[in-house]
Amino acid sequence: MSDVQPRRNVHDGPPPVLLSVRDLEIRFPGRGDAAPVVDRVSFDLRAGESLSIVGESGSGKTLIGKTLLGLLPDAARVAAGQALFEGADLLRQDARQWRATRGAGIGMVFQEPMVSLNPALRVGEQLIEALVPRRGMDRRQAWEAAVAMLERVRVRDARDCMKRFPHEFSGGMRQRILLAGVMLLKPRLLIADEPTTALDCVVQKEVLDLMCELTREEGTALIFISHNLALVAAYTQRVLVMRRGRAVEAGPVAQVLSRPADPYTLGLLDALPKRGPARRTPDAPPILEVADLAVDYTVRKGWRGSRRVRALHRATFAVAPGETLAIVGESGSGKTTAMMAILGLVPRAGGRIALAGQELPAGGAGAAWRAARRRIQMVFQDPYSSLDPRMRIADLVGEGLRLEPGLTASERRARVDQALRDVGLGDGYAGRYAHELSGGQRQRVAIARALVLRPEVIIADEPVSALDVTVQKQVLDTLMDLQRAYGFACLLISHDLGVVEQIADRVVVMLRGHIVEEGTRDQVFDLPTHPYTRRLLQAVPELRGDRERGFRVEVRDLPGEGAGRGCFDPVSGGGEPRMAPVPASGAMHRVAMAA
Repeated sequence: MSDVQPRRNVHDGPPPVLLSVRDLEIRFPGRGDAAPVVDRVSFDLRAGESLSIVGESGSGKTLIGKTLLGLLPDAARVAAGQALFEGADLLRQDARQWRATRGAGIGMVFQEPMVSLNPALRVGEQLIEALVPRRGMDRRQAWEAAVAMLERVRVRDARDCMKRFPHEFSGGMRQRILLAGVMLLKPRLLIADEPTTALDCVVQKEVLDLMCELTREEGTALIFISHNLALVAAYTQRVLVMRRGRAVEAGPVAQVLSRPADPYTLGLLDALPKRGPARRTPDAPPILEVADLAVDYTVRKGWRGSRRVRALHRATFAVAPGETLAIVGESGSGKTTAMMAILGLVPRAGGRIALAGQELPAGGAGAAWRAARRRIQMVFQDPYSSLDPRMRIADLVGEGLRLEPGLTASERRARVDQALRDVGLGDGYAGRYAHELSGGQRQRVAIARALVLRPEVIIADEPVSALDVTVQKQVLDTLMDLQRAYGFACLLISHDLGVVEQIADRVVVMLRGHIVEEGTRDQVFDLPTHPYTRRLLQAVPELRGDRERGFRVEVRDLPGEGAGRGCFDPVSGGGEPRMAPVPASGAMHRVAMAA
């Protein structure tokens, strides 16, 4: 029998309801009389339809997805409601019925593919393990089907990919492999839980385009769980807005996100990053200078051989006190490698690094580096991984002060208290542990920990990529307010161009270890000179607008193939800048929301 589904005729009427959730209530019984984490939520999803579930962290959106797969945490219980999938109540299924539903009925793409893929098994074994029992194939047929699906999701050299392990691929490629594994079983419903949060915007667009293309071809319904409202507007038809476990608004994307009826939805849209006026930064010598910085890595070949690979090629940039310099680029472009070299955490193969005019020696060790690391502090992407879970917040923030000479115990406590107040964490937080805080609060602790030493440079590596839009806005506003108050320079590493556009003064664009473009924020965003920069800016749609005029999805319109300020193209060879006429301006043009 053919797997191809017959195409529905437009006169056949709407497709049947595939999933019907009614009055779903989820509780954690150990919390006493606490409010339910999902409170009487109802929605329908038809075959082939796409629905987004959006809301802040803790709103219950991920719990709904896990409920539909029978994957709730042990401490959670479904207190009421039903979830009818093809007429059968998922909430009443036993273990045998769940095994039949998962995969072939409902598939799920998780946020972090490295957690979902088994690191001890080759990709091919993981892709075919469910095909043999579920689809009745032998191993050879399953192998060929998996190769064909990898080719459909545009994995280069699919047969070689089948023989390799997950850790040998980038984040974007792992997400493609996971999507291929889910779609091999041809599920009637696909749940995608923040599938592109950690990916740069170009890879993000490629993965989402593939996901929607596959679901459309197979007639698969889609539930897209996300906090990125622009992606919701561009890739789905209907939206359900969640707040503290309750559904506050639902309907077609074009209606809900263009003219929201609920104040909470409007607040989410107002929290989207917006470009402000260009700031006047102090006219002062650079506090940090990087010149011709190069970094090599050793890559092993087989059991005995190895070779040197250049990850960073002669990078040159500087940042002044009070200035924010953003470094953007795809995964593997070298931006984090540059920051690690600045901190002396990886050896440099060439170039120089100077802090306040004093050159730092190669090697990353010695008294000069110990002093420099107190003047350069880091805010990491995942604060939960960088904060010791055994230490209280006051001890975490004050840990670096132990090396400050001449500070008494009372002075250290005062510095810690001031740092916590600076980031909006007052009384009551000093005695807590990291696991007792939300993601946004933990990121504030990470900022306070960097700030308490009064550094001259703060490096922020993807500081808000995992946060929802409202918490993201709070953290960014806090960082900008503190920069105005203390005057530190900020090096921001980010793949979120909205964040960069909001807070950066200057932008450096990196590709394959090269700096391909540099300029002020307005120059780079409005007059991009390099094809890769143009591709970045046009990769992901943006939601623009305000309360009075409504909101709309737009993509950047960048006429012409310009390169007026001079940019290096690492693909062209020869090391010569590519020059071309400068376009008149960068603009945005409107696109229709998914209907």
